[in-house]
Amino acid sequence: MFALSSVHPILLPHPLNPNPSPRRIRRTRTRTRRRTLTPTSSREAERGVEFETGDSFFRRESAVGRDLGVLSASLLRRCCGGGGGGLRVLDAMCGCGVRALRYLAQGGADFVWANDAFEGSRPLVLANLAREPRFSTLGERRWVVTHFGANRVLADCYLRREFFDLVDVDSFGSDSSFLRSGIAAVKIGGLLYVTSTCGRSSGGHRPRCSLASYGAYVRPVPYSNEIGLRMLLGGALREAAAVGFQITPLFSYYSYHAPVFRVMLQVSRGKDHDFSHYGFISYCKLCGHSQTYSWDELGQISCPCRNGEVSSSVVVSGPLWTGPLHDAAYLSDMLRLATEWGWAYTDGKGNGVDLEKLLNLMIEESDPLLPSGYIKLDEIASRARINSPPLATLINSLRRFIRRKI
Repeated sequence: MFALSSVHPILLPHPLNPNPSPRRIRRTRTRTRRRTLTPTSSREAERGVEFETGDSFFRRESAVGRDLGVLSASLLRRCCGGGGGGLRVLDAMCGCGVRALRYLAQGGADFVWANDAFEGSRPLVLANLAREPRFSTLGERRWVVTHFGANRVLADCYLRREFFDLVDVDSFGSDSSFLRSGIAAVKIGGLLYVTSTCGRSSGGHRPRCSLASYGAYVRPVPYSNEIGLRMLLGGALREAAAVGFQITPLFSYYSYHAPVFRVMLQVSRGKDHDFSHYGFISYCKLCGHSQTYSWDELGQISCPCRNGEVSSSVVVSGPLWTGPLHDAAYLSDMLRLATEWGWAYTDGKGNGVDLEKLLNLMIEESDPLLPSGYIKLDEIASRARINSPPLATLINSLRRFIRRKI
């Protein structure tokens, strides 16, 4: 299934040194091996699918992201059928294998490649995937498990022209080296589901790290959760443009635990790149005003409270994705499917997630006229020196104001 190929210098920014030093070799030989993970009594269940987590790194809070991935896979299966070979999914960092299992059991995947760099997870992943038949009724393999570095797998897929309908890379930290190789491994029109968990970069506390990883110098702003998503999207746009592709965000999801930034991208071919949604976001520490600037407006950055004068109170982050974070039509399809499956509502006992509320919120955020950033209601009240009005009252007033303007 997996054939080693020569490393492509464009896809892998950190190729292995063909002549490592003796010191490097000694460190490699003496490195302590991690113990093997085996199935234990740590049984979990998500949306009716049971699996074991063993001693692997597993977060129940990430179930929402897995729900969204499964819904997207199923929509892709219904829409396109995955082409001639059915729906093919590559889980490049599968962990205990729960995502791969759910893509098989619920997402309608005809084939899933579950890969994790840690060989010690093999018994656990195999035990979980064994809940699904390994071969179809026609004798075709439905899943396979390997243990290589994610970039190595993705690059090899590209070199052998073995493309996937959906590539899921659930990485940790601010490692963005997988973005270009992930894009290259996706079929034209397919989906790439990527992750970042570096809250310090999105919060503007490590601007040099965000610059190195995503090409964006990020400064501290009150809406760092949104900036983290725009940082990840901007990095993906930059990497896609470098190899002749375009990306379209279908949804962007932030979760406070870790924190986690997850975005689903549709990959298409095109060298006529539109960078109208790739620019800079300013924030004024004095008045709280935020504004988006294009590359042509870099010399005009200021704040209305300073009458156009240069002010040290204005901080600028970028370049970032400045367009819509979601696609409203796509989210509406996801909501209909979630309702059809009975996933749209909670059961009132804290089991499951209210996807209806989440997806409706994303649909409202999809308005292309919405500016980047936001200001908290308490901050508005503090600046106006009034008590905070009910949130629903304020939103309804704003909607009436917008309708009168239209």
